[in-house]
Amino acid sequence: QVRLVESGGGSVQAGGSLRLSCVASGYTFSRNCMGWFRQTPGNGYEKVALIYTPGGGTYYPDSVKGRFTVSLDNANNTAYLQMNSLKTEDTAMYYCAAARKCYALSISDYNHWGQGTQVTVSS
Repeated sequence: QVRLVESGGGSVQAGGSLRLSCVASGYTFSRNCMGWFRQTPGNGYEKVALIYTPGGGTYYPDSVKGRFTVSLDNANNTAYLQMNSLKTEDTAMYYCAAARKCYALSISDYNHWGQGTQVTVSS
């Protein structure tokens, strides 16, 4: 059974940094692909960082490019999302998700999700 557990969210002022963690069980990040997503009330999921090739190729939307970095700690089967230069518009619930296949850019290709961790950025 796949289980993903996020942590590291919290409240931070604009310009600050946070690092989110996602620990996986029943799923090996190094052999698969995964992603970080976020959601605000009343809106759908937005991709914020993907490891979407078997070689570790990454994807970032323009909204976070240059500020967010996704990485893996294979020894601990943990994914991280380093978020720098946070903006108020980054406020959201953040989720990590495991992809059913690599080269997955559609949310429907992610079939296991964590419970989420809240990030709040104040001005």
